[in-house]
Parts: sequence; C-alpha cells; structure tokens
Amino acid sequence: MSSRALRQPLSLRLTSNIFLALWCLIAAFPIFWIVVMSFKSPVDAFDSNALNVIFGPATLSVGKGLSLLDIILGIAVIWGTIFAATKTLPSMIKSYTKPGQEWFGWLIGVLSLLVGFLLVFFVVLPAILNVLNPLFGPLGRDVLGLTTEHYKTVWIDRGFSNNFKNSLIVTTGVVTVSLTVGTLAGYGLARSGSTLAFWILIVALVFRALPHSVLVAGYLPVFINSAEWLSPILGENAPTLYGKPFAVIAVLVAINQPFTIWMLRSFFQNIPAELDEAARVDGCSHFQAFRRVIMPVMWPGVITTGLFSFLLAYNDFLVTALLLDAQNQTMVPAIVGMFNRETTTTDQVVAVAAAVSITAPLIFLVLIFQRQIVSGLTAGAVKG
Repeated sequence: MSSRALRQPLSLRLTSNIFLALWCLIAAFPIFWIVVMSFKSPVDAFDSNALNVIFGPATLSVGKGLSLLDIILGIAVIWGTIFAATKTLPSMIKSYTKPGQEWFGWLIGVLSLLVGFLLVFFVVLPAILNVLNPLFGPLGRDVLGLTTEHYKTVWIDRGFSNNFKNSLIVTTGVVTVSLTVGTLAGYGLARSGSTLAFWILIVALVFRALPHSVLVAGYLPVFINSAEWLSPILGENAPTLYGKPFAVIAVLVAINQPFTIWMLRSFFQNIPAELDEAARVDGCSHFQAFRRVIMPVMWPGVITTGLFSFLLAYNDFLVTALLLDAQNQTMVPAIVGMFNRETTTTDQVVAVAAAVSITAPLIFLVLIFQRQIVSGLTAGAVKG
C-alpha cells in the first residue's frame, strides 16, 4: 500500500495535533506554575497578576534575581545534563560494562551524573557567574526575580532531608524485594502451563484490585500489637513494627507484588523457551540458565517494572501516612502535612518548594531510562 493511501487527512491531523497540544498545556501548566512560585517571594508567588508571578518584581527589588548570562549558562548546563543522561550515558554503559552487569553500570553512571550535576550547577556555576556578571554589562544585570531561600528553609531548617532519606529507604526496599520475588515468580509462571499457575495469576489480579485501605486496615492491628505477639519469642524488649519503615516496605510489597509478577511474566513469555533448552543442552542448571541466559535479555523489562514499583512506593500516601510515625515519615505525607498545618504565605511557598523537590528525581529517572521504558513497554507489557 502506498504511503499516500496511509496518509491521514489534513483535518484529522490538525484535530489530533490541537488536542495533543491542549493536553500538553493542561498537563504541564501545574508543574510549570509551582516551579515558578517556589522561586519567588511570597508577595510575588501569590500576586493576582500572572506576569508578576513569572518575573517577580518584589523578589528582584530585594536583590535576588538572575541576569541573562545566568539564564543562558544555567539552561546550557541543564541541556548538557539531559543530553548526557539520554545519549552519552547509555552508550558508555553499553560499551564499558560486561553482559549481565548493566545494573552496576547504571547505578554508578546515574550516581556520577547526579553528583556531577549538583556540583556544577550549585557550586561551580555560581562561582564563575560571580566573576563574569560584572564584566558583561547589561547581560550581567538581574532581570528575573528568583530566590532559593524556600528550598534552604524546607531542606535545612524544616528537616525535609530526613523525609527524603526515609523515602529512599522505603522505595529501595520495595523495588529490591518486588523485583527479586517478581522475576523468579514471573519466570516460573511464564514457563509453566499448569492450571495452578493460571489460578495463581487470577488470585494475584484480584488481590491487586482490592483498595489499599482494605489491606492497610488488615495490617494495622498486627503492627500495633506486634510487640505483644513477639514478646514470647524476643522477651520484654520485643520491638513494635508500627511506625517503622520495614513495616511499610512489607505492606507496599504485598500491594505491588501482583503487578510486578503479571508484568514480568509478560516479558518472560516473549523470550523463546528454546533459549532455556539450549542453555540446558550446554550444561547449565535451571537457575544458571535463568541467571546467565534469560536475565541478560530481560533488563528492559526489569528496569521498566522497577521504575513502576519505584513510582508506587515513592508516591504512596495512604500506607505511609497511616503506618509511619512522625520521625520516619516519607516526603509525600510530610508535604500534605505542611499544606494542612501552615497558614502564612511564606509557609505555603515553602510547602510548594517541597512539592517541587519531590518531582526532580522522577524527571531525572524518566530521562535516563526513557529508552529502556519504551523498549520494555513495547516488548511485553502492552502485549499482555
């Protein structure tokens, strides 16, 4: 069939493009607006004039702003980081890591890129601009009001870094346990054609469809009374599970595990069983065939599933708000508490800065793993 016959009519292309542009505008506007607000003084952030919110004249009047040179070099550093994350880093990992050790290369690469960006953007670049701005005349004059004091307040004075650490503990635990159990279970269920495997998948699907509040209500009495139940074994010093991160990890893994099993099973089904048989003929055991032959071609599926598991744990509110005490609180319920508790405009902008902070790791991860996510989704997840 010729390409002309497959070409969409002009009216259909215009309509679809308009709807796509409208959807992008509606989806991106809240993120853009809270990012702008988080860098302004409270007077600018809640100004009724949208232009004052964007350009920040009150923020600029107190000597806190950016020059054109600051903006140009800042955009250059961000663009360079995005280019390195999407182009350079994947090719370097592919070139310098051995088959089966890509995860280690990704771990080192992502951490190196993150540390390098923070060092350049917040230490090296300001030092260079302090020297260059006075030399460039009008280009070095502040034109856009901007302050980072709200980020300093929330991360240093309000102890938001402790919430960030708790989120890292919870998400790392959930992703690690979910992928470990999910890969083994998904591989076994994909290679099994028994009726029992079918019914296990159906039960997992029903379990995944249950509201999270039902599962939390079931776990909550167990965790609250855990010290009494464990005392016959551990004595009077038996710990209580309520309020501890590992209790939340257990609940979130229970909620997330059916999803990871279903998703990874779909990926394993797309890998020919002849690979297993060839590995067995060459002398591998079942586990060696799984580890040395199947897993190296499963990385896009594992990364995609791991990212979805990360998002579930990272963005969870209900489970973490009900099962964690104030000392072990993660970021999402902590931010909700800021919006509910604080009343002054300054505190509201500080809460907005905290909300912006939690989006940065998500954008960073999606940018780095975009190829693996797309490859993983098209390889198995959407095919079912």
